[in-house]
Amino acid sequence: MTVKLPKAIEAYFAADRDGGPDELAASFTENAKVKDVGETIVGHEAIRQWKIDYSGKFGPTTIEPFFITTQNDKIQVMAHVAGDFPGSPVDLKYFFVLAGDKVAELEITV
Repeated sequence: MTVKLPKAIEAYFAADRDGGPDELAASFTENAKVKDVGETIVGHEAIRQWKIDYSGKFGPTTIEPFFITTQNDKIQVMAHVAGDFPGSPVDLKYFFVLAGDKVAELEITV
């Protein structure tokens, strides 16, 4: 099932799937925050390194968004994620806060 994503979120998932760390970081605002696995990452360089670290640790993953909803100022996207990591495949929740055509905040949870 394909869901219609806002342009900024579509850019994030495309960069995660097809791009490198620079492309992924470019989908965020300069001082964006990412919360993932109990860690908070702030800013382009930290987000760039986050992409390098998780790509090196888990290798390629496939992410297929299948549900979207909005709550208050956050957009929640559910996605099926598969790869070479413990518990794969898994459905993850991505909570986005957007600023124009960029991601200002992202939290990834189970």
